[in-house]
Amino acid sequence: MEPLIANVLVFIFGMMLGSFLNVVIYRTPRNESIAFPSSHCTSCDTKLKWYHNIPIFSWLSLGGRCAFCKKSISKQYPIVEILTAFLWLGLFYKLGAVWYFPFVAASFTALLALTVIDIKYYAVPDSINFFALLMAVIQPDILKLEWSNPLVSAIFAAGGLWLLAKIIAVLMKKEAMGGADVIVAGTMAALLGFPGFFLALFLSAILAIIPSLFAKDTMVPFVPFLALATLIVYLFDTQTSTLLHWIMYG
Repeated sequence: MEPLIANVLVFIFGMMLGSFLNVVIYRTPRNESIAFPSSHCTSCDTKLKWYHNIPIFSWLSLGGRCAFCKKSISKQYPIVEILTAFLWLGLFYKLGAVWYFPFVAASFTALLALTVIDIKYYAVPDSINFFALLMAVIQPDILKLEWSNPLVSAIFAAGGLWLLAKIIAVLMKKEAMGGADVIVAGTMAALLGFPGFFLALFLSAILAIIPSLFAKDTMVPFVPFLALATLIVYLFDTQTSTLLHWIMYG
C-alpha cells in the first residue's frame, strides 16, 4: 500500500475512533453503557441520524448545534476527534505497519480518554485505566523473561510507585497518591520501558509546575501530564534521551 494512502486511512480511522471516544468520555463517568442506547442529543435526547455522526464534518455543518433542539454541542467533540486522528497518525509514522501498532495506539487512545475525563470530572475510571494497561503490555517482548518485557516493566513501576506512596503516606499521615495513578504508571512503564519511564515522570512533573502555580486552592488533575509526557517520550525517545543526558552531564 502506498504510504500516503496508508496515512490517510489511519487518519480517517483515528477520526472515527475519536467519535466513539467521545461516547466513552461522556458515558463512562455516568456509569452508562457505551453501546446502548445509540447516539442521541444530550440536551433533547433525540436519536441522531447516521449523518449527524460523521467526525468533525457533522459538527461543522451543523454550526456546533443540535439538528433538532438547536442547543450548542460542546467543542470537545471535534477536538477529541481531531486529536485522536493525529494521535494515530503520529504513532503510525513512528512505528509503521507493525503488528503491535493497534495495541500501542489503543493504549494511548485510552490515555487520551482518561485525560479528558480527569480534566472534566477529576475522575479516572478503572475500566479505561485497566484497558490502557492491557493494551500497553501487548508488545513484541511480552514472552521474554527479561527487563524489556512490558509486563515486567509495568509490575515493577506500579509496584514501586505503590510502595513509595505507602511510605510517604505513613510519614506524612495522609494519602500521597491514588491507586489510579499507580495503574497509569504501569501503563507508562509498559509503553516506555526503563529509563524512559523515569524520564516521562520527570517531564510530567515539569509540565505540571506552571498549572499548579496558577491553580492555588483548586485541584490539578495529574493524569493529563502523565499521558502527555508518555506520548512525548514515546514519539521522541532519542531526542528526549539526548536532552536528559545533556541536562545531567552537560
